[in-house]
Amino acid sequence: MRRLDNIDIRLLRVFVALADSGGFAAAQITLNLSQPTLSTHLAELEKRIGTQLCHRGRKQFRLTEVGQATYDAAQKLFRDLDDFGHRINAASGSLSGRLRVGTSDGVFTSGELGIQHALSRFMGPESDVFIDLSVGTPSELEQQVADGGRDVVIGPLSQKAPGVVYRDYCGEPHLLYCGRQHPLFAVPDSRIDQSAIDAARFSVRSYRHFDDLYLVGHPRASASVVHMEAQLMLILSGNFIGFLPCHFADPWVVAGDMRAIKPRAYAFSSIHRVAYRKTDAQRSLVQAFLGALFNAAPVAG
Repeated sequence: MRRLDNIDIRLLRVFVALADSGGFAAAQITLNLSQPTLSTHLAELEKRIGTQLCHRGRKQFRLTEVGQATYDAAQKLFRDLDDFGHRINAASGSLSGRLRVGTSDGVFTSGELGIQHALSRFMGPESDVFIDLSVGTPSELEQQVADGGRDVVIGPLSQKAPGVVYRDYCGEPHLLYCGRQHPLFAVPDSRIDQSAIDAARFSVRSYRHFDDLYLVGHPRASASVVHMEAQLMLILSGNFIGFLPCHFADPWVVAGDMRAIKPRAYAFSSIHRVAYRKTDAQRSLVQAFLGALFNAAPVAG
């Protein structure tokens, strides 16, 4: 049986980055390494394992059966290494290591939800913590924390993942908007009836598809987006109406490029929650970051 105890962890991290990126082109950007260097690292790992780990060509990058097993084992190894570091740091009383945080998009303009404020509290001058921050949809974030890919996630989560702790964090008010070029922009709210709303093209967030439609009683969606920036672009085009967080829309409203439609009738607040695995509740990094989060934002009631 081939001994694998001499495999460089760096080679495994390169391989995982290649798999996550779906090939060499994207991995070059992620790792800031040239394609020849990536190829050399991959070839060396395959040599040490003793078999091919992926099929690669100009138009495909696909893991072999051994490659998938190696990928899964490497991910578990990285989690175990992180846990090892956390245990040592906890014993020594120091705060260091890697903290993997996930958040929903379009929140940086919010004084409560933009976690830059919590990070400012969390990262002291002498901090030795490595922050791995990613942005995702609520369903992606929930899956990532359940799978162990993220340590803490923040967003309008559905509270469905088993083994995960959910804590209410902060509300995010939303209104229905249209752009300056939209036919409803110059129409007073008093003259906008349901038929006018139904006649307008409506853009929904894909993860809130039916909820968005239900809130305005609209019969159908004419566009679907994943990210707030995409929703904003569609609304500013003048062709669509759609919901946006108020803090995200405010700069364009102030500039006169967008307006809220019947804000008393079409308004809701999305509750953002902080989620982490029950098994991580006592980790010093997680505890410290949660303390920074809840000191930086009011808890939703």
